[in-house]
Amino acid sequence: MRRASVVRLIVLAVTPFALAVANAQQAPPTTQAVVLKGRAPVSDKVLGVKLPRPREGTLANGVHLIVLEDHRAPQVTFSLQIPGAGGYFDPAGQTGLATVTAAMMREGTTTRTTVQISEQLETMAAGLSVNTGTSSLNATVSGSALTEHVDKLFDMAADLLLHPTFPEEEFVKYRQRSLAGLNQQRSNPGFLAQELWSKVMFGDHPAGRISMTSASLGAFTREQLVEFHKTRYVPDNAVIAMSGDITYAAAQKLVESRLGTWAKTGTPMPMASDPAAAGPGKVYLVDRPNSVQTNFMVGVQAISRTDPDYNVMELMNAVVGGGPTGRLFTHLREEKGYTYGAYSGLQAESFKGTWFAQTDVRSEVTEPALTDLMEELRLIRDVPVSSKELQDKKRSLVASFALSLESPQRVLNYYVTSWTYKLPADYWDKYPARVMGVTSKQVQAAANKYLDPSKVQIIAVGDGKQVAAALGKFGPLETYDTEGKKITAIVP
Repeated sequence: MRRASVVRLIVLAVTPFALAVANAQQAPPTTQAVVLKGRAPVSDKVLGVKLPRPREGTLANGVHLIVLEDHRAPQVTFSLQIPGAGGYFDPAGQTGLATVTAAMMREGTTTRTTVQISEQLETMAAGLSVNTGTSSLNATVSGSALTEHVDKLFDMAADLLLHPTFPEEEFVKYRQRSLAGLNQQRSNPGFLAQELWSKVMFGDHPAGRISMTSASLGAFTREQLVEFHKTRYVPDNAVIAMSGDITYAAAQKLVESRLGTWAKTGTPMPMASDPAAAGPGKVYLVDRPNSVQTNFMVGVQAISRTDPDYNVMELMNAVVGGGPTGRLFTHLREEKGYTYGAYSGLQAESFKGTWFAQTDVRSEVTEPALTDLMEELRLIRDVPVSSKELQDKKRSLVASFALSLESPQRVLNYYVTSWTYKLPADYWDKYPARVMGVTSKQVQAAANKYLDPSKVQIIAVGDGKQVAAALGKFGPLETYDTEGKKITAIVP
């Protein structure tokens, strides 16, 4: 009898909680009644900063040296950027050549095998890499080590840069390792969306390249890698940035002693051009049979990094899709439950990039989710952002910037950006004031200027039989298969 009484008490105690859970599960998610508690007081005063100044100079062979001293920790980080050696400059029909060249420079030199390189790095607990992207303007040699090992590490970096041998045996292994990934990426809906997005937004422009293919990788020869390295890895316009426990004098001595034979060639600074204007707004579908979700990329061609509207667009982007407090996340995830996340981004390079919104939703909510996404684009154009929302986003951007100043490497990267885009010397000192000075009127004007509904492109990856009819309601529809080939319209 005692056990029965205890059981009854447990049931009575649990039942109200269970009923509350059941009722909560039946109610649709909403953020309209959410009350933020425990908010810290916020000052309206504009953050005043003056970044520590690096020391700069140009060496005899044309390499520009930037050094930001920070002796709080016994570590040095460096990054050598070589304009003209990135995938942007791949020869026609050879997409990926720059990427493979950079990767193979790590696989052996005239004095070190790939195994020896790895063993020496492990012994020093150091990192060293050579990288570029299929549409990047630059190739980058970067490394990091304790102060006591920086001489040895930079000696290795110079060896990789100046004396790579591109060993045939390692090239065969690299191809074998890479082929599986290249084949597998076509099963990734995110890759398929990005591939078609780049094709639609950039056409034949180098920015439209996002990956080499199995066929192109198989066609590359060692001689092509050698030639690309010989003609593209030149010092004339390169910049090397160092931060950490090192002085400018020590850095200059180190660079000149290891790269003194890297001879200047007279090569002019490689230039990038803007892509051709994208066509009228259209809907593009990659048919992925049996997909249980639809992956979206929606947006327009936008601006370059040096455009006067950059900070305004940065703020507009923060309002629409900047993290979990952006409108897209709040609307599509928190209020409607269509997705795990919805964001937007601004891609701005030396050439005109793009502004895009991105989300993945369940197939059955493809139409309402896209309707709500497009509604957010309309609202940012037609309705001024409230002063409170705008002020919150400004503070968020400035706070993030202020936090980044704790990292010497991030500060150094700001100066590399300034050098790359020829920004004013006090550009970053005035960044908080520029952001805080953006008005709601400016944001709305930028939205109307760049988010022209007649130019908005919609990229979707999903099961055509489930979603084609719904997508067709948003504009003319073109359909592709997962190999990137255009196919006839799908009948649901």
